[in-house]
Amino acid sequence: MNAPAIVLIGPMGAGKSSVGKRVAKLLELPYTDTDTVVVTAHGPIERIFTEHGEAHFRALEREAVSTGLARGGIVSLGGGAVLDADTQHDLAAHRVVLLTVEPRIVAARVRGSKRPLLSGDDAIARWTEIYRERLPVYERLADVTYDTSTGPIQSVVDAIADWARNTGGPTP
Repeated sequence: MNAPAIVLIGPMGAGKSSVGKRVAKLLELPYTDTDTVVVTAHGPIERIFTEHGEAHFRALEREAVSTGLARGGIVSLGGGAVLDADTQHDLAAHRVVLLTVEPRIVAARVRGSKRPLLSGDDAIARWTEIYRERLPVYERLADVTYDTSTGPIQSVVDAIADWARNTGGPTP
């Protein structure tokens, strides 16, 4: 394994991809977004869910997580990636940042998205249910938590970069 990664976890719409890209640029580290890895190799996530089911998607996601962690740098995980026991085990060797967001804020972020787990009549109610189910896992795995509900996203990026520099996270 390479140097430990800084891994961003959290619910759908918390800003893991946006924050992760910026933190990687700021710290001059490689960046991996596991959802992007899956989409690039296998096509749209909603199609994978429809044609092959969630279990198949989770297997592809696990492979992307493993590859991203081995690469190091900054790694953004899909919201449900932490449900995998092997991923949970692997994260113990890395610095883990939990990004949170208030339900009232996430509504605008996920509106009109094609997220398979949010399909149905009330996407925000479903998001809230999923978040509450996963929150204990997120909190157990996280070394530090930042909320992305208010303020400029750059403030969260700067805070994570400062935390990484001061706590032994990967830095150039």
